[in-house]
Amino acid sequence: MTPPTTPPQVWSAAVARHAVPPMAVEGGRLVVVAAHPDDETLGTGGFLQAARAAGAHIELVVATDGEAAFGAPDDELGRTRWRELRAALGELGLGDLPVHRLGLPDSGLAGCHDELVAALTPLLAGAHTALAPWTGDPHADHAAAGHAVLAAATAATHRWTYPIWTLPWSTPEEQAIPWPHAAVFTLDASAAAAKRRAVGRFTSQIGGPEPILAAEVLAHFDSGQELFFRVPRTGSAPVSRFADLYGGGGDPWQTRTSWYERRKRDVVLACLPQPRYRHAAEPGCGLGLLTAGLAARCDRVTASDPVVEAADAARQLAADNVAVLPAALPDRDALPDDADLVVLSEVLYYLSAADAAQVADRIPTGADVVLVHWRGWPAEAPRDAAATHRQLTDDPRFATLVEHVDESFLLHVLRRR
Repeated sequence: MTPPTTPPQVWSAAVARHAVPPMAVEGGRLVVVAAHPDDETLGTGGFLQAARAAGAHIELVVATDGEAAFGAPDDELGRTRWRELRAALGELGLGDLPVHRLGLPDSGLAGCHDELVAALTPLLAGAHTALAPWTGDPHADHAAAGHAVLAAATAATHRWTYPIWTLPWSTPEEQAIPWPHAAVFTLDASAAAAKRRAVGRFTSQIGGPEPILAAEVLAHFDSGQELFFRVPRTGSAPVSRFADLYGGGGDPWQTRTSWYERRKRDVVLACLPQPRYRHAAEPGCGLGLLTAGLAARCDRVTASDPVVEAADAARQLAADNVAVLPAALPDRDALPDDADLVVLSEVLYYLSAADAAQVADRIPTGADVVLVHWRGWPAEAPRDAAATHRQLTDDPRFATLVEHVDESFLLHVLRRR
C-alpha cells in the first residue's frame, strides 16, 4: 500500500483558503453508501451523528465485506469487519441503523458496475440525499461505488460524495478537487470523541505489523472536519420529474399559500423597469400565479409549461390577454421573437449549461429579462441560483438594471443589448 505523505493540516489549510461553506444538516431519508465496512465511519461519522439528531432517516449500504483488505480474500476477515462495523455504529449512536449488505467482491467493484447499480437503484429510490465515496478517490472500489451511486440515484436525490484515501494519498493540488462544490462539516468535541471511539472499533484495520489505518492515516479522520463534494446533474432536469410533482392537482411549491412565493412575486413586479410591456414571455409558469400579475402590466403574455397539469391550471386562472402553451425551454415557442419582457422565475437553474445558453441566445434584442431563483440548490438542478445568474450577468450582451439579493432568493433584471 502506498504510504501516506500528506499531513491533515495541508487539507485544513486548503479548506480555509477556498472558504469552503459548512455542510448543511437536514432531515429526510439519507442513504449512505460505503465500499467497505469503515468507509462510512471514517468519512462521515460526525455528519451522521448530526443528521440523526436533525431527524434524518438514515440507511447504510455496504457494497463489500472488506475481505480482501490484506490481499487474498479472507471470509473470516469479512465477518470480523461486519462485527466491527456494528460496534462502530453503536459508538456513533447509530446502533439501530438499517444496514444493507451487498456482498460484492472486495477490490473488484470496478468490474461489478451494472450489478452494483441494479442493487442500489431500489435502495436509493425516494432518498432525499445520497452520500457515496468520491468518484475521484484513488482507491478503485471507492471510485466505483461513487460512480454507481451517481448512476442509480434519481433526479430528486441530492448527490454528495466524501473523499477517503484522497486525503492521505494526495494533496489538494494533485487532483482536480471540485472546490466550488465542496462543503465541510465541523465536529464538536462530543461528536469527535464518539467518532474516535467508533474508528477504534475497527481493530482488524488498525492493529498488526502493517495496519491499513496507520496513525498518520487516522490523523486525517480525527482532524475535526469532514469534507464533502456535491455532484450536481449535468443534463437538464427531466420533465417527468415535474409531472410527478404536479400529479393529482398538486401545488408542489405552495405557490398559492407560501409567503415566500407571494413576496417573491411582489418583488418581481416591483422591480420591472417599465410601467407596461407589449408582450411578456413566462416559461415555466407553473400554476400561473405570477402570470396573473404580469397580465396586469402587459398587453399580452405568453406563458408556457411542459407539464400538462400545470398548464391547465394556469389556463384556468389566465386573463383574456394570456395564452398558455405546452412548451419547455429552450423551445422557441416559449420565447416569442417579439417579446419585450422575459421572466425566468425558478426555471433556468433546471437547465443544462448548453440549454441555458440557447435560452440566452433566443432572448430578443432590447428585451428586459427577469432572473429570479431560490438561493438553495434543488436536487434536480445542474447549478444553484448564483451560478445560473452569472451565466447571463457575465454575458456582455446583457446589461444589469436591477440586482436584489434577498435572504431567500436572488433577483436580477437585465436588458439584452
